[in-house]
Amino acid sequence: QVQLVESGGGLVQPGGSLRLSCAASGFTFSSYSMYWYRQAPGKERELVATITSPGGTTTYPDSVKGRFTISRDNAKNTVYLQMNRLKPEDTAVYYCYAKNWFNNYYWGQGTQVTVSS
Repeated sequence: QVQLVESGGGLVQPGGSLRLSCAASGFTFSSYSMYWYRQAPGKERELVATITSPGGTTTYPDSVKGRFTISRDNAKNTVYLQMNRLKPEDTAVYYCYAKNWFNNYYWGQGTQVTVSS
């Protein structure tokens, strides 16, 4: 069956770094654009990174541009989110999301990222 499994979250101090991973199975990963979203308590879910398929074009909102980098390894069916210079306001549950041209889509279960001293 389809699975998106995030890992790599945790507690980090402000200014630190984390790399999130999302391992996909059960669908043709290379045909799907991949996204990272986050949701902080009491706030709406926010898109923080996109990498398209085909093409591999990446986009970010201003809130994370220059600090976050999304990448994918189609041979490993995995998408990554490298997060640098983390801030307390980056604290949230981070989710990966897959969608193709036919609007088939899948969500992962999420991984908690906490930025605190």
